[in-house]
Amino acid sequence: MRTFILFLLCWGTVIFSYSQTRETIVLTNVGLDSLKKVVEARTNYLFSFEKSETPLLVSVVLDSDNFVDHLRNALVGTGYSLSQWDRFLYILKGAELSTHLPEGFFTPSSKEIHEVSDYEVSLAKRNQEATSASKIYTIGNPNTLFLGNRATVSGYIKNQTNGEPVSNVFISDAASGVNVMTDIYGFYRISLPLGKSDIVVRQYGFEEITLKLELFADGVLDIVMKEVVYSLKGAVVSAEAIQRRRSTFVGIEKLQIDRIKHIPSAFGESDVLKVMLTLPGVKTVGESSGGFNVRGGATDQNLILFNGGTLFNPTHLFGLFSSFNPDIVSDIELFKSTIPAKYGGRISSVLEVNSRQGNSNKITGSAGIGLLTGKFHLEGPLIKEKTIFITGIRTTYSNWILGMIPKSSGYRNGTANFNDITAGISHKIDANNTCYLYGYYSTDQFGFSQDTSYKYSNQNLVFKWRSNFSSKHIMNLSLGYDGYKHNITEKANPINAYEMSFFLKQFFLKAAFDFLINEKHNLSYGVNGIGFDLSPGILSPHGDDSLVAPDGVDKEKGLELALYVSDKWDISHRFTVDMGIRYSLFSSFNPSTYYHGPEFRLSARFLANDKWTLKGGFNTMRQNIHLLSNTVSTTPIDIWKLSSAHISPQTGWQAAMGIYRNFFNNQCEASIESYYKWLNHYLDYKSGAVLNMNKQIEEDVLETRGKAYGLELMLKKPSGKLNGWIAYTYSKTLLREAGKKDIYEINNGQWYPASYDKPHDVKIVANYKFTQRFSLSANVDYASGRPVTVPIGVYYYSQKYWFAYSNRNQYRVPDYFRFDLACNIEPSHNLTLWTHSVITFGVYNVTGRKNAFSVYYATTQSNKVQGYKLSIFGTQIPYINYTIKF
Repeated sequence: MRTFILFLLCWGTVIFSYSQTRETIVLTNVGLDSLKKVVEARTNYLFSFEKSETPLLVSVVLDSDNFVDHLRNALVGTGYSLSQWDRFLYILKGAELSTHLPEGFFTPSSKEIHEVSDYEVSLAKRNQEATSASKIYTIGNPNTLFLGNRATVSGYIKNQTNGEPVSNVFISDAASGVNVMTDIYGFYRISLPLGKSDIVVRQYGFEEITLKLELFADGVLDIVMKEVVYSLKGAVVSAEAIQRRRSTFVGIEKLQIDRIKHIPSAFGESDVLKVMLTLPGVKTVGESSGGFNVRGGATDQNLILFNGGTLFNPTHLFGLFSSFNPDIVSDIELFKSTIPAKYGGRISSVLEVNSRQGNSNKITGSAGIGLLTGKFHLEGPLIKEKTIFITGIRTTYSNWILGMIPKSSGYRNGTANFNDITAGISHKIDANNTCYLYGYYSTDQFGFSQDTSYKYSNQNLVFKWRSNFSSKHIMNLSLGYDGYKHNITEKANPINAYEMSFFLKQFFLKAAFDFLINEKHNLSYGVNGIGFDLSPGILSPHGDDSLVAPDGVDKEKGLELALYVSDKWDISHRFTVDMGIRYSLFSSFNPSTYYHGPEFRLSARFLANDKWTLKGGFNTMRQNIHLLSNTVSTTPIDIWKLSSAHISPQTGWQAAMGIYRNFFNNQCEASIESYYKWLNHYLDYKSGAVLNMNKQIEEDVLETRGKAYGLELMLKKPSGKLNGWIAYTYSKTLLREAGKKDIYEINNGQWYPASYDKPHDVKIVANYKFTQRFSLSANVDYASGRPVTVPIGVYYYSQKYWFAYSNRNQYRVPDYFRFDLACNIEPSHNLTLWTHSVITFGVYNVTGRKNAFSVYYATTQSNKVQGYKLSIFGTQIPYINYTIKF
């Protein structure tokens, strides 16, 4: 009830902000000319009157509530009358103006009854479907009076081949300068002037359509797009390039799944997260590492959403594969700087991954096999044009690789495998209401010996209800459950055998509303609620012979509530501002602690001309959950912790700006973005800190301040025979202990590089199509070595030699370089074939470079320090994948 009241207050504040405050004015013996000027300047009324040789003078009180009644009374006895129609006022001689047609005016006589034409039938339909550019589509009834001079056209755009919604479609009206994009549901909404309009609908991979519209009122127009195979020499105007310029957000990256599948990766598995690492400003501490770092943020500062649910560990097999099945994924969107107000809970970035809805026309599927993984997916309609499903499973059979490891390594008897399943179902209730249900489950098990085993899993269940209240007002309601758990089993000695486990559960409810106020203002508002249930650690004996005493760290519970509102304001055709505020409240139990505060979001875009775009943005963020890990790379057994009386929420702000330029008829795009970020209450650790089963963890963690800044350059060619991008990033990420004391634990209180600070970063992704079926893909990755703390000497103490270490992260491992190459044989375009095959083969790390993932040290017999490099993939890795589609 409290949340509902706060929500109403928030909405009431927004509505009030758009109202106009008017003062009371008394007018005495003024002419109608003067009255017209005052009325139109002070109110929303439009004023007209019938001129006369003898001027009419009136006395009237001008206020916001009773002005019309005052004016009507002032005209009594003058021979004039006042007529009102909506906000139009007319002063005429004689009787009032009739605003209604006589009853039965349009009722035909028996002689006038005729056969209903196709044109009138089309007017009677609520939803039209545009499939041809040679027709004129009428929106609204020309015989019905519509107030205003603009109308809103909305609808869904879908693929003619499989009936799936098409996201990121660019719809533009050159005459009025209005441009919009479809959302993940394929929904669009555009405000156009009444009368005739030509709108252009374009998206790469589909035939461009120019639709002729005749608008008389608000209405619905669904659009069907046909897939097209472009000539390799032909020029294709990319909607992706245009959208990047039109968006108000700085640091936003969108990728379709077809781009992801052409980027080489280890063992040939198409990987969403590996593609993210090819983008500017996105880094990782090393090869095959879990998580990623965005513009100087830590891995736990990224909000990873899959169909609206949160994934806490998005990787399989120590980061070798991502948790997302590429056959299910539709598109990905990464917000690196200016983050929309509807998102919260993390202070670095938001990665939103959406799955496909499935083929609405027929049952289809695919099966694939590679060196390490196998996969299968199936999709299609359950009830035609009503209910659609999609599901996919993946598994691995990687133990054969561990069996090839030499016996001397001690890992030959190790095991490593994973499984995941993704499912989704959607049901169209009616033209305005659709429900969705998504589920995800994954599990990983591994162990490098028979004595110790590890297991972790992710679970997500999300229900969504999308309702179009009207063509201008939309609601997206979602509720669900996210879970993550892991455990370690140690059984080398039956007497000391134990099992240690951790779990994190969260339940959420999100209500998001989108309201198109007019062609200038698009209002987004909503409320989010998340309940946390977290167990930092449970220790229990394993087996009947174990003497381990059960133990555990107290559970943690918390509640996070947030209200937000934002407005996208098109000040002019060239200048657009998106401004919002999010107010979040976090309550931690055991003991009860409260944190709250506002988060501000501001971004702006200026179209200098048809080629140049300038953007700027600023946002503040709050994060109430922390990942505790004192290793360089995050591991599956790291634990999460809620903010408490001893650990404050992480907070931060970021300012960013960018310059964008399109070339060659929007075939290529170049961008330069810079940013500065400040972090508070980021957790670092004392040397030798123990995190597992630590009941006083606050004594081993240290709060730090952080700053990050950088410059990102990108040249991108999204389509054509040669496509891909080149990106360069220069960045710095520094931390400093924030303790209020004279003796500091880290680097004497001075700034030091974060463990993921890699100043120089170069990424090249290229795909060259020799024919429509045959293409070659390459991936080049260069980065500065990450910081490390190294021993700089040896000393003897208490009959033992000890290392003397440098300041934290004072040195760096060698620079990283990798070159990958892949050949893609895609399916033929013969639509009569029942099955299509896709073959990909290539080599990961063509040069066989032994990149250092980490370094470790030991003393020689002469008590000197000897360093060693550990490489994950220190040789060429050939691979082949075969997929059959049906």
